[in-house]
Amino acid sequence: MTESHPLWQQIAQTLEEELARALPGDRLPTETRLAARFGVNRHTVRRALAALAESGLVHARRGAGVFVAAQPTEYPLTRRTRFHGALSATGRVPGRRVLSVQSAPASETEAQVLALQAAAPVLRVEGVSLSDGQVIGHFRSAYPMGRLPGLAQHIQLGKGVTESLAACGVADYTRAWTRLTARNADAILAGHLQLRPGDAVMRLESMNQDPDGTPLEYGITHFAGQRVTLTVAPE
Repeated sequence: MTESHPLWQQIAQTLEEELARALPGDRLPTETRLAARFGVNRHTVRRALAALAESGLVHARRGAGVFVAAQPTEYPLTRRTRFHGALSATGRVPGRRVLSVQSAPASETEAQVLALQAAAPVLRVEGVSLSDGQVIGHFRSAYPMGRLPGLAQHIQLGKGVTESLAACGVADYTRAWTRLTARNADAILAGHLQLRPGDAVMRLESMNQDPDGTPLEYGITHFAGQRVTLTVAPE
């Protein structure tokens, strides 16, 4: 190593060159092993790894280690975006893990967006979306139970949204509107997305409707900022 830059920068540069030959998901050596390799203390190694993380080259999983980051997942936003189809078209392997399915009275916002009476029953579905096995998003959706009888059972059987809606008699649906904003992840959201509290996330709020314009789904999805590239695609 030369003396022109701080040790941690030299280590980061060396690792960055090596990462170019690594595969997404590969695990880096532990801080202890890297410290021994470069003849420095763990604090210096930790600073180098932090620089790589800030550049989006690696990501840490609590209790598991530091891993080579994948390139951001391309996700198009259209009136007929279907998560599985959109990711599959880019060569990714889509995944979805449902965390909870429960009925509840509609909140004021849910009732307004879904054109329901106050406190009408809705089905709330919460889960995470995956790309090549990595969590990229956390979603919460509300569906009008009166319009979609049996929806809970279909979702609990592991069916996707499109398949579940089709089983309830909805052959097609489109995105009525989308609002995209940014925020910092709180501790709970950071846990779902495997981020650090305060990391940047993209907040996507939307409403889907049937061909007659009747609201079917009000959803809020948070995407991990460095793992997803959202593209507004022309119809």
